[in-house]
Amino acid sequence: MNKMKQSGGKKLRNARGKFEKNQLYSFEEAVSLLKATNFVAFDATVEFVVKLGIDVKRSDQVVRGMVNMPSGTGKNVRVAVICKDEKFQEARDAGADYVGNSDLIEEIKQGIIKFDVFIASPDMMGAVGQVAKILGPKGLMPNPKLGTVTANIAEAVKNSKAGQVEFRADKGGIIHAGVGKLSFSSNDLLSNVKALFEAVVKAKPAASKGVYVKEVFLSSTMLPAAQLQPNFLE
Repeated sequence: MNKMKQSGGKKLRNARGKFEKNQLYSFEEAVSLLKATNFVAFDATVEFVVKLGIDVKRSDQVVRGMVNMPSGTGKNVRVAVICKDEKFQEARDAGADYVGNSDLIEEIKQGIIKFDVFIASPDMMGAVGQVAKILGPKGLMPNPKLGTVTANIAEAVKNSKAGQVEFRADKGGIIHAGVGKLSFSSNDLLSNVKALFEAVVKAKPAASKGVYVKEVFLSSTMLPAAQLQPNFLE
């Protein structure tokens, strides 16, 4: 056990040693570096990180939204739908993994959460309110601004399954979002990053002053982050 820990620690130190401090990388260079230094035995998630110049203490400077990943996410997204009985088949036909109403609420109350995305029809939000304190902290509470409270159940399910990703600035004004797997080609990762970056820029609060996007990074599971050049999309 100790030998395994030491081995993992050594690999991590070796990987960190390949990342140059204060180095600004092109997108291609960053992807190549992550692929070359990867040491985990699974297909690691690649994460795009954006440091924003917003005042997170102000409610009018919240940055949050949804974006479709053109190249998908490489992740099997489990989608649950809560709706009236007559909408069940529509949800199932669109690819929903779990469909229900009061039974789903009872499972959530018991701590049984087998989904990554929770979609609700507007007429079921009263019932969803019963488990808001459970779903909220997990980032699973349906929200009309994110397209997860909608009468168009089929479209919402298909978007979630196709690789729709939520982004949200944390308490430090930083956005972390998965943009694919390390096995993805550089072009596929770039198309996803471009879509996400453009969505973040579009979501700039009107009240935000000064420099909005301060720094951008690319990282993957267990590895340090490579800071990207400001013109990395060019």
